[in-house]
Amino acid sequence: MPPSSSNQRFLALDVLRGMTICFMIIVNTPGNGRFSYSPLEHSAWHGFTLTDLVFPTFLFVVGNAMSFVMPKWEMLPQSQILLKIARRTLLIFLLGYLMYWFPFFREDAAGHWNFKPFSHTRIFGVLQRIALAYGLASLMIYYLKPRATAILGVIILLLYWPILAWWGTPGDPLSLTGNAVLKLDKWLMGDNHLYHGEGIAFDPEGLLSTLPAIVNVIGGYMAGSFVQKKGKTYEGLTMLLLAGFGLLTAGYLWDLGFPINKKIWTSSFVVYTLGLDCILLAFLLYIIEFRQKTRWSRFFVVFGKNPLFIYLLSEIGAETIYLIHTGNGVPVHVWIYDHVYRHLGLSFGSMLFSVSFMLLCWLVGLWLDKRKIYVRV
Repeated sequence: MPPSSSNQRFLALDVLRGMTICFMIIVNTPGNGRFSYSPLEHSAWHGFTLTDLVFPTFLFVVGNAMSFVMPKWEMLPQSQILLKIARRTLLIFLLGYLMYWFPFFREDAAGHWNFKPFSHTRIFGVLQRIALAYGLASLMIYYLKPRATAILGVIILLLYWPILAWWGTPGDPLSLTGNAVLKLDKWLMGDNHLYHGEGIAFDPEGLLSTLPAIVNVIGGYMAGSFVQKKGKTYEGLTMLLLAGFGLLTAGYLWDLGFPINKKIWTSSFVVYTLGLDCILLAFLLYIIEFRQKTRWSRFFVVFGKNPLFIYLLSEIGAETIYLIHTGNGVPVHVWIYDHVYRHLGLSFGSMLFSVSFMLLCWLVGLWLDKRKIYVRV
């Protein structure tokens, strides 16, 4: 088969983006307020679950999308390109910050609603990490050649290892309370601006751990560019698979000295997830582009056409449902889970609640797609 042109879009890349959004929604909206269904649980600290793959895959597909945009920038003036990068980075970061600040007010002990202060709003998070990783990766790819960008990515991963070892708590530098990611965030922002879901003030999307996440975007860019150059060829598919298995093996071996850990985004975690993403992309390419089995892909493409909007909708929608209470003061989503889904099994019912909420978001995406409404940032 002849190689595809650089402008050709691959359905497999769009499906991968949609799958990522789909599973992000499922993971983030359990019915009982926690990930009780074991396949949807993140690793507690060191280690890896399939759920841990969702976020790095989103960064990977951000890089995929960049591989289609960058060739179009070659004819644009530098000032215009830098403005595009800065505007998109700032806008995505701001949307992430506003999402955590939402609903902008809170109820006090007396039952009165007051303005939610800036002093207690989380600064970093999922969209903020996407924004920073996208912005920095874009600048690297724009100003450097692909080989230099790849080398710089490797240097970042290698340097991150001693940074965590040297600036963490002596004797236990990779612990929840002693890691350098937490120390930097506490020094810069203080406890009130951090995530508290771990039982302490600790942000799994902290500033320092965003540094290696840039490499997930770079890896996605490299994979996207490779797919475009090789096109629908078995040679390209084989090379992508070999690269995936090579990275997977390297990440697994690196885990022996530098544990795979999503919450501090270790370098071994980056390499391991990049390997899995390359293998997953190769599998999708084979099914969709080679075998032409595409009927099932329509479901995920709906998510992929409005990824940022649907993700924001899911987060704000879940927060809104939590704010609505029954007459007994029980949040509506808890009432629905207890009276409908819990009877199907404590854990399985939680998973079904998540799937149901995801399907509601999908219906909104389908409505937008039918009307050709695509929200771009």
